Amino acid sequence: MTASPQSGPTPPSHALFRWYLAFGLFGVPQAAGPIAFALIALPLTGDAKSGASIVVVMTIAQVLGAMPIARIGQRYNIARFLRALVAVRMIALLMIAGLAAMKASFDLLLVAGAFAGVVNGAAYGYIRAILNFIVTPANLPKALGIGATLNEVTFVAAPVLAAWMGSVSPPISVAVIALLGAGPLFLVSQVEGRPTERTAPVEGALLKPAILAWLLCSASGGAIVATIEVGAVSLALDFGLRAELGIIFTVALCVASISGGVWVTVRNRMAGRSLVIGLAGTMTAGAVLVAWEQSVALTVVGCAAAGLALAPLGTHYSLILDTLAPPSRRPEVFALLRTSNALGVIFASSLLACGYLSVALIVAGTLLLVGAWQAMRLSGHGRGRETCPASEPKSPPRKAPD
Repeated sequence: MTASPQSGPTPPSHALFRWYLAFGLFGVPQAAGPIAFALIALPLTGDAKSGASIVVVMTIAQVLGAMPIARIGQRYNIARFLRALVAVRMIALLMIAGLAAMKASFDLLLVAGAFAGVVNGAAYGYIRAILNFIVTPANLPKALGIGATLNEVTFVAAPVLAAWMGSVSPPISVAVIALLGAGPLFLVSQVEGRPTERTAPVEGALLKPAILAWLLCSASGGAIVATIEVGAVSLALDFGLRAELGIIFTVALCVASISGGVWVTVRNRMAGRSLVIGLAGTMTAGAVLVAWEQSVALTVVGCAAAGLALAPLGTHYSLILDTLAPPSRRPEVFALLRTSNALGVIFASSLLACGYLSVALIVAGTLLLVGAWQAMRLSGHGRGRETCPASEPKSPPRKAPD
């Protein structure tokens, strides 16, 4: 018999604490990768920008592998399959470190990067799905808010760690990142769950219009954030500042995002229609302010506005997709959520490479606002009413983690 989302007694708090640690560490390779790979590429190719090639390969592999690999996992225990995916990613990253230490061909590093990326989307889907086995629906917003906050802390701290370790030894830096990112391998609690056998066809069963609309929102938000993060140096130069002062824009984004995560945690409720549209409008307004480039102060305000809405919107996407997806296919839909964000990053990076920073922000902001309105309509959500997941139909009882 398959385990189902938690609706009975709350399992031991240590299982949730371990999940928080696992979730925070899971994002270390993605957060630290750009700097670590740039430092590794420099002695091998003579150009630090070559490190971006590894990031691109990993991202493309993630997009291609998320759904197929998440679907394979339906045959296995959810926690064990997650550990297997995390182990593959760790080994691939350690291979990058080893190959760099041996001064191997840079092409081999790209191959190893593809192996690390191909399991990343599915791994995210499974680590998010495991949370449903650890907390009650009523506490899901709070748990996701804490997770979002920890994720932002990771994205602030991990690049600093990568830069410091890379100054000592770039291969050691990547090895440390690989080991930290393997945290879920040891921290995630065992859950007695395996997706049910399906009699309905796989194709077309998951990608309903409402789910696609929410994925569009996720991709658009990811594009806005990526444009600010990647384009921070360009913004600084446009204002006549030193390149290193581009950090003021990313810091404003990250601090505001952490604040948004804390707000979600304290509030512990699922947002209603009006709040979701308001948050999407806030992020869009922030994107427009940044695209306007009227002054440094207004641009920082725009970055903060976008960051403030980031965690609440991301939490809402996760909660609403949790209710829209069939229980047995939640890992797949969460993998798609991660993949949609990656597609947003690819979209933003492509336009930035052509010098279209403002275009990327305005297009992404418009798509976010339109997508949010359409998603709310298709989901039949709320009529402005804010809900708690506990008020939604509950799934059958399931076993708690060991």
